[in-house]
Amino acid sequence: MKRHEELTKCYLEFLEQSELQDQPRNLYEPINYIMALGGKRMRPTLVLLAYNAIKEPSKNALELAHSVELFHNFTLMHDDIMDEAPIRRGKPSVHAKWDLPTAILSGDLMLIKTYQQLAKVERFSSIFPAFNIMAEEVCKGQQLDMDFEQRNDVELEEYLQMIDWKTAVLLAFSMKAGALLAGASQTEADHFYEAGMKIGRGFQLMDDYLDTFGDAYKFGKQVGGDIIEGKKTYLVLRTLEKLDAQAQEKFMALFSIQDEVEKVDKVKVAFISNGVVDDIKGAIKSCFDEADELLQRIPLQTDALNEYIQFLSGRDH
Repeated sequence: MKRHEELTKCYLEFLEQSELQDQPRNLYEPINYIMALGGKRMRPTLVLLAYNAIKEPSKNALELAHSVELFHNFTLMHDDIMDEAPIRRGKPSVHAKWDLPTAILSGDLMLIKTYQQLAKVERFSSIFPAFNIMAEEVCKGQQLDMDFEQRNDVELEEYLQMIDWKTAVLLAFSMKAGALLAGASQTEADHFYEAGMKIGRGFQLMDDYLDTFGDAYKFGKQVGGDIIEGKKTYLVLRTLEKLDAQAQEKFMALFSIQDEVEKVDKVKVAFISNGVVDDIKGAIKSCFDEADELLQRIPLQTDALNEYIQFLSGRDH
């Protein structure tokens, strides 16, 4: 049985052999480009870890892992278009490097390639319905995320639902599908899914925290970006929950400060003084602890998945 670093390496070797070579080049090259930009490769790693928790990894598991990573990067390509984001992982986003129509069409092709890739997986029919449910929920999460930008009455529970759909369901599917492919029972697969949901929520809350309180060099982007953009994150919504109407108005006025450094500093002080830093740290810990508890209900063949959860819970970027 392999550790998570070894499994990620196995997937990266598989990815190198999966580069698309077809014409017209400008349709396929953007797919190769975004797939090569890097990232944590967390989703394919979770597929392989869940599979590996039951039996030794196989090419079949790698085929499934690749379909998950294709789908994830498809969502990133289209997210960048919707967000008008010029940068992805420190490099020009696809629509910035090529153009908007090419990015849309290449993204569409990525989704088609995802389904083609899934069809290569043995026991495909047992996984396919869950994949479609997950894909629909990711779309729901993205729409909620965009809706929240126009609303001033977003509740914390709504935000948690949004990140569950936008982020957590794909991680949960990755674990459930990997386990099913390895021969897990439906009950065991459901435990893997629920653990993935907890990991996904904890991972996104960790992102919220690191965006404001992380190390800019390690995190790879400007600290305080969410504050500058006025995003309604856990930290903001939890602060509003703790304040009366007058204090809420004063807090939200901080986001109108023109000087970005001053704005970030003052909002961070508000987070700290209202105790929401401790709140989000507690919420993150609870998510990863609950994931670990769920996995303890399954007779795993290796501790690699538990170790990976500990790794994710302690990340600083």
